[in-house]
Amino acid sequence: MKVQLRSSRMIKPLYEDTPPQTRNNISLSVFDKATYDSHMAIIYAFRPPTPPNKAIKVALQKVLVVYREWAGRLGKDDKGEPIILLNDEGVRFIEAYVDGPLDQALLLKPSATLLSLHPSLKQRVCPRARDEEKDSFSEMGVVELLQVQLTRFTCGSLVVGFTSHHLVADGHSTSKFLVAWGQACRGLEISPLPLHDRTIFTPRNPPIFEFEHKGVEFTSLKTHNLKHNSVDNIVVHKVHYTVEFLAKLKDKASSMNGNNNKPFTKFESLVAHLWRAITKSRCLNGHETTQIRISIDGRQRLNPKVSNEYFGNLVLWAFPSAKVKTLLQEPLFYAVKLIHDAITKVNNNYFRSFIDFANFKVKEENLMTTADMTKTTLCPNLEVDSWLRFPFYDLDFGGGCPYVFMPSYYPTEGMMFLLPSFIGDGSIDVFIPLFEENLTAFEEICYTID
Repeated sequence: MKVQLRSSRMIKPLYEDTPPQTRNNISLSVFDKATYDSHMAIIYAFRPPTPPNKAIKVALQKVLVVYREWAGRLGKDDKGEPIILLNDEGVRFIEAYVDGPLDQALLLKPSATLLSLHPSLKQRVCPRARDEEKDSFSEMGVVELLQVQLTRFTCGSLVVGFTSHHLVADGHSTSKFLVAWGQACRGLEISPLPLHDRTIFTPRNPPIFEFEHKGVEFTSLKTHNLKHNSVDNIVVHKVHYTVEFLAKLKDKASSMNGNNNKPFTKFESLVAHLWRAITKSRCLNGHETTQIRISIDGRQRLNPKVSNEYFGNLVLWAFPSAKVKTLLQEPLFYAVKLIHDAITKVNNNYFRSFIDFANFKVKEENLMTTADMTKTTLCPNLEVDSWLRFPFYDLDFGGGCPYVFMPSYYPTEGMMFLLPSFIGDGSIDVFIPLFEENLTAFEEICYTID
């Protein structure tokens, strides 16, 4: 598949009235600073008919009025703290074409070809503004925070590739933005409106460090491993789990839950199953420790709850761990309970402890985040990013919702993405990067419930 780039331009918010000041900024929250300092890419596929590119572009310009952060740039204030410059520098808008029909098999089996369907994940640096535009903060404002690529095919299909910087927003917020983009394209009022206040996470006085955060969300600069393996033998494998399989898995895990009448969740049961299957396929030493990094949204866990419309990052992680030998010898219930207990621990008290620690200890002890997208292998560990509850499929430009939504090609061994299947029946698709030599063993057991 040869993707021909037709145009690449910067587009800016389209204001109906007088544009706002472009010298304002937003300070990053402690949750923004703790997340991945990298771009993430997702891919949509739409069947015809679809609106023309111009209509989609204008809709993007309109929604950027409400979500100005995406049209800004990263910078630092006079204290060296990271900020988002609300300078309306713009979003890159790329138009592309393929002289042929869209091969749906391409979207069903992840491969490096997907990388040509969205803007680069490398931080695109654009020409910097004039020196006289600088003021009290030192500008790094050269990294484009959002890029979009529309790729048209002769069959009428449209693929939308969306690349966004994680420091600006988490998956929950990004999905809300995408839904708003579709509303704007359909001529609807953007609703609900986002909450932009990133100052709501104030530390307690005095701070309470109730939990350990060093070695969890943060690590010492001196001990942080900056070396990353470079491997070529990683394949991204897609697994489809039916509603029937998920129900059996959940029943199997919950049947041993004793007097606790509340069953484990479908998510907990599936992650436990995958943890055991992948660990077994890796042929690890039984005495090794394996852990999973599981994203936890704090909007409903903080007390008082944070609005679902909060725009930014509000995610921490649960870290269940076990010895390889024990994980594989014990029944499924053992792994599910480890996951359930670790997720339960990340409650209001944990989030409050994190806020206090991040405000008072990170700078004092010169710590850095453990969130790292530059690694190519996580073995013997895993990372789970669940997009099961995000309304990504609700993006509708006027011709209907997408028939495919998926992450781009991320060949990071052990980093899994869980998505609701495009079938729409409650089944789940899992994208799992594995070493090629472990793939056969995994395929043999991935549908086995022991």
